[in-house]
Amino acid sequence: MTDIATNPREPDRAPLLDVRIDEKRYAERSVLARVALRVGRGEIVSLIGPSGCGKSTLLRIVAGLDRAFRGEVRLDGEVQHGPSPRIGVIFQEPRLLPWLTVADNVGFELGRHGGRDPRVAPLLAEVGLAGSERALPRALSGGMAQRVALARGLFSQPGLLLLDEPFSAVDAMTRMRLQALLLALVNAHGTGALIVTHDLDEALYLSDRVLLMAPAPGRIDREIAIERPRPRDRRDPLLAGLRGELLERLDAIGATAG
Repeated sequence: MTDIATNPREPDRAPLLDVRIDEKRYAERSVLARVALRVGRGEIVSLIGPSGCGKSTLLRIVAGLDRAFRGEVRLDGEVQHGPSPRIGVIFQEPRLLPWLTVADNVGFELGRHGGRDPRVAPLLAEVGLAGSERALPRALSGGMAQRVALARGLFSQPGLLLLDEPFSAVDAMTRMRLQALLLALVNAHGTGALIVTHDLDEALYLSDRVLLMAPAPGRIDREIAIERPRPRDRRDPLLAGLRGELLERLDAIGATAG
């Protein structure tokens, strides 16, 4: 484990995402302090930690949805001042507009009839929903709706995907299928991904690096690099060992916070 949140496999390349948060406050409470992290091109990084450590706040800052902080977010070396089409955001709930078709939800960035854009059908085929362009969200299962959300997140051809507990609302088998789909999409599109999750197994299966956050105020406590190529064998003893390390550290963080 190391306390430095950098990618050791890309020492000579400028990162896709470079975040420095000196402090983020809510009224008198310091929520994040001295947070620095990087995500490389095509890299998947997961944020884990106890509730209240600032994971989702950090993701909102990177997405440009929260500018009330001291620090800087750079994407491809450029300082970000708000939401960017180069950053795709996928939430815990699919957040599909119920009155729009699947296709128009994917292309909504272009307006009510964005589903006519030629990028939409190939994206839906890529997420396994070819032929569903005219369906309405009420006809979809939870897993299908989240596939639409993934396609929508990729519509603007972003360099970075931000995912906040993206698969927590579906059953275990659907979650595994969506995890495999995410790996395939990241590989195919060459995007980086920053994922907030409470699921240690998910973090270890998907990520090149796992960043463990601690609260009061939120900060990066540990980094674990997973030295296995993707996709991985979920039964790999290395992953089981890393899971044990994370659980031990989470328990120590909880004891300190309590």
